[in-house]
Amino acid sequence: MLTNIRGIKVGNFTDARAVTGCTVILCPPGTVGGVDVRGGAPGTRETDLLGPMRLVSEVTAVLLTGGSAFGLAAADGVMRYLEENGIGYDTGFAKVPIVPAAVIFDLNLGDSKVRPDAKAGYEACSNASGKITEGNVGAGTGATIGKIMGPESWMKGGLGTSSISLPSGVTVGALAVVNAIGDVFTEDGKILAGARAPTGGFLNTAEAMKFAPPPQGFKENTTLVVVATDANLNKGEVNKVAQMAHDGLARAISPVHTMYDGDTVFSLATGEKKTEVAVVGVAAAEAASEAIRRAVKEARPVKGVPALSSL
Repeated sequence: MLTNIRGIKVGNFTDARAVTGCTVILCPPGTVGGVDVRGGAPGTRETDLLGPMRLVSEVTAVLLTGGSAFGLAAADGVMRYLEENGIGYDTGFAKVPIVPAAVIFDLNLGDSKVRPDAKAGYEACSNASGKITEGNVGAGTGATIGKIMGPESWMKGGLGTSSISLPSGVTVGALAVVNAIGDVFTEDGKILAGARAPTGGFLNTAEAMKFAPPPQGFKENTTLVVVATDANLNKGEVNKVAQMAHDGLARAISPVHTMYDGDTVFSLATGEKKTEVAVVGVAAAEAASEAIRRAVKEARPVKGVPALSSL
């Protein structure tokens, strides 16, 4: 689990009726953050400041949310919760929480008029703990995959997490919200879940896209990943880890990083242990792949959309 990194907590707000929600990752003091955005249709907030040439290195929390761009309003609730608890970047006049955020498009599954808001973000923070529930929770509540033929082919995505303990004693964890246009693959290259064929089994989305794009209303997709480690990394190194972690998306999802996806990886380092950045990056990619696969394995059917567990 991502929370195997000491000091990191994860909280969810889940609206099962409207089929949406948000997930917050609360970071311990001194956590260094980075990001790598590769999808063609991202919805984000405060990602520019995570670059290696920016002033602030410390990240207070990361928000992953449903509701498309509307869902970014949930970050206001995260900010309020953190301010009330005296947590944030000290400007001398106020402690300003640093809360990067990214969204998925889930308006095509539940109630498109209901999106995570400031109250939802605040509640997710209040629910934060060292335990993580997977599947149809938080930002994964309305996540779907395999949408090349729209409702005829899609399946339920969700939220998943994993972690790796390295021989050096360093831990690397990942949390993924899987809402991809593409299919999710096993380690040996077989389709685990994705676009369903009319005659049974799975289509191959990458092959199907050679003939036609997805229909309107199903072109908006995204896989969001947060990787974290207890290694001591600087801002440039943390951004490199985010970059390398995208290899994990490419191993587990195809196609990925399309113009229809807002694929974004956040990277966090709590700064306790020493190791090589390349070692962390390799492990981050592996953890990201496993978190993606767990997200579809733990998903459950919603509103007639089947899940891997129901096939």
